[in-house]
Amino acid sequence: MASLPIEVLFGLYLGILTGIIPALVSGILGFVFKYVTGVTIPGFGVMVLALAIAGANGGLMALSDPAILGSGERFVVAVIVVLMLSLYAHSQGDKLGAAVPRRLNLRKLTERTLNADVVELVGGHGQVRVTVSGEVGDMEGYPALPAELRATIREGEWTFPADVPLVELEARFADRLRSEFDLADVTVRLDENAHATVSAAPPSGGLSKRIPAGKRAVSVGALLPTGLAAGDEVRVDTGDRTVSGTVLSARTDGVSGRAEPVATDGGVEAADAEPGPAAPPTTTGGDGRVTLAVSRSDASVLLGVSTVERLVVESQGTRREFELVSLLRRGGRRFRKLTVREGGALDGVTLGEATVRDTYQVVVLALHHEGAWHVTPRGSQSVAAGDDLFVVGRSDALSAFAEVVA
Repeated sequence: MASLPIEVLFGLYLGILTGIIPALVSGILGFVFKYVTGVTIPGFGVMVLALAIAGANGGLMALSDPAILGSGERFVVAVIVVLMLSLYAHSQGDKLGAAVPRRLNLRKLTERTLNADVVELVGGHGQVRVTVSGEVGDMEGYPALPAELRATIREGEWTFPADVPLVELEARFADRLRSEFDLADVTVRLDENAHATVSAAPPSGGLSKRIPAGKRAVSVGALLPTGLAAGDEVRVDTGDRTVSGTVLSARTDGVSGRAEPVATDGGVEAADAEPGPAAPPTTTGGDGRVTLAVSRSDASVLLGVSTVERLVVESQGTRREFELVSLLRRGGRRFRKLTVREGGALDGVTLGEATVRDTYQVVVLALHHEGAWHVTPRGSQSVAAGDDLFVVGRSDALSAFAEVVA
């Protein structure tokens, strides 16, 4: 029989050999239980499981060499080593399970954040101004951006909330550019200083997007009155029939490029003006061409003539609300309709508690709450997620307010 120190060494060696797998299992189970359920496995259960696994390992080893178990001292030391390894691995797995975030995903692992120096505090909320650095690039497979549109995007500034990851800011900025400039496609890359690298494709359509559903566009020659503009309602006399339509565009001869009607799709469509200098917002009077949105049957009539005999502009009257809008615009104010988002600054509070006017420098003109519209709501008016707001204010204030609440 070996001496006691030799038996202790054999026990340590045997405990390490048989305790590796129980320790690994205990650590994994401790992590999984803590991460998934938030519950810590009792130490007694860990010891029972570890001894069961170690006993199976030791039994398999004893089959090949019965003398490996040796004396009682060796066996006791091996059991102690197995229990110590298993309990230590379990405690570490339990700590790891408590420290790892519950909603771990690839975005959080690769999440980039803004530098604190670029964050501005407005109304108690952090905001960041995004600027475009360098030239706006073109996208492969699309025509080049017009120089004017490229300069407008490069020189603009946009405000967003600072409490979202950069990947979310990139998506919001791309959506803003796509909607404001009607871009066919756009990609955005932001750095930690809120400097954006932008590549964009020009709008894929012009006239076709302004034609109301179910209508067709036809361009005809006519004697145009001074001041004719897009959106005016007119009646044209072809000699055999009178056709009513909405002006999509108009130009006086010598002011912009030519536009000839082109029959397509069975002779009921027409092409817009060929590229040329930008047309003025209204005509200067005299012979010219006008593009009208008309019904399918009226389009067939207009395509049969090159010049109409008479064009009459129909009165739309004077509307006081338009005068109000004009006055507000002259004062630098704009309107915007917003929908309150869940968890936003207005969700579950009253207008007075949110101090909308003082905090965001905007005024709520109307609120749609619980199926009813409230015009010029009072401060006691409650607001909930999904409510619609009509607000007025300066463009920058409206943008900041929208990012916070909508």
